[in-house]
Amino acid sequence: MKPSADAPSILIADDQADVCEALRLLIKGEGYQCQTVPSPTAAIQAMGSRDFDLALIDLNYARDTTSGQEGLDLLAQAQSLDSTLPIVVMTAWGSVDLAVEAMRRGARDFVQKPWDNERLLAIIRNQIELGRALRRGARLEAENQLLRDDARFPLIAESPAMQPVLELIERVGPSDANVLITGENGTGKGMVARALHTSSTRATKPLVVVNMGGFAEGVFESELFGHVKGAFTDARTDRQGRFELADGGTLFLDEIANVPPAQQTRLLRVLETGEFERVGSSKSRRANVRIISATNADIRTEVAAGRFRQDLLFRLNTVEIHLPPLRERSDDIAPLARHFLELRARKYRKSINGFERAALDQLRQHRWPGNVRELEHVIERAVLMSRGPVIQPADLGLHSVGDPAPRLEEMSLEEVEAHLIKRTLARCDGNAQKAADVLGLSRSAFYRRLEKYKL
Repeated sequence: MKPSADAPSILIADDQADVCEALRLLIKGEGYQCQTVPSPTAAIQAMGSRDFDLALIDLNYARDTTSGQEGLDLLAQAQSLDSTLPIVVMTAWGSVDLAVEAMRRGARDFVQKPWDNERLLAIIRNQIELGRALRRGARLEAENQLLRDDARFPLIAESPAMQPVLELIERVGPSDANVLITGENGTGKGMVARALHTSSTRATKPLVVVNMGGFAEGVFESELFGHVKGAFTDARTDRQGRFELADGGTLFLDEIANVPPAQQTRLLRVLETGEFERVGSSKSRRANVRIISATNADIRTEVAAGRFRQDLLFRLNTVEIHLPPLRERSDDIAPLARHFLELRARKYRKSINGFERAALDQLRQHRWPGNVRELEHVIERAVLMSRGPVIQPADLGLHSVGDPAPRLEEMSLEEVEAHLIKRTLARCDGNAQKAADVLGLSRSAFYRRLEKYKL
């Protein structure tokens, strides 16, 4: 039986050529892919160059050696490379104590030479199935820690300004085309990314969200591509990167303009080839992902200034979707406000069923420098402050033209900082990079404050 391209792959490590050949023929006949190596060194090299579903390793390699130490050392090295790889050990000496020691150190099962074909094949089938299940479980656990709550709010878009956006989502969503979403902070770029993913053939696979502006210095490659144990001081275990977690699905790179120039080349290579290496490893891996990216910056200005690679922009920008700011889609303010009111009233168990007309007028008149995100925050505050069944203007905490500005001496330090950031964002028309420069903050420090104050 000829193995298929996606058939499970098995590594056989034994110093006897006739043993390797007999095992290869037996395993190939069951439709598995197979690679044989004659030594522990060759086995580690093979594991470092590709992934296997199971390793079948001998415990003794040097002539006249029966201690099994070489096999035990190989077992430890293999586990350090991939702790989820099922390893079955072989020994010709029938030593139960040695087999028990190997299993105590992490081997999944053992076989004695000469082996029984049916028993060996049963072990291989069971361990491959178990290994794949463990890997799926580890991947799902990591995904659950990364994925955001998809049910925060639907894409509410009734205004004329949003109709071109909805049309593009409908046309582009089912494809695998890379999409660049542009617009001010808080306009709903993340929601558009989710709508694109949900309408695609990848909808049953993960949508992994990455804030490219939130990485601390020196962790970019580890976060995106993963690392191996010992790659750096705090790398105590192997870790999958975001590309691996998104395999088969969609990777949403938010604030893409914040990628440092030195890392843009690495990102471009992955987009071109689909290949990458974990930090500390020379083993190439592949990930089949659709890239959706977003930025609030003028990306073409960044290219012209030499801060963003033009060829990377071409890879990201097969289709561009521009989101208008909330002040240009006033017809959506009331529906969005009512939706946020329903969510927050339910969350805080308050019987609030609407807005006083003056409160709605105030919402419509506000400039919303923080866009939809700011509106959500304002409604949450209003729900908490409200004493009756409807939201009053005073509950919103907004200041109309002519209203006195809040007194700094009456505000906490955090309130002052949040107020200053909001005013600076408004002066910069919602451009986070400009606001960060004005405030003398780095991009990552500024974005941490935006998250902290829900701006």
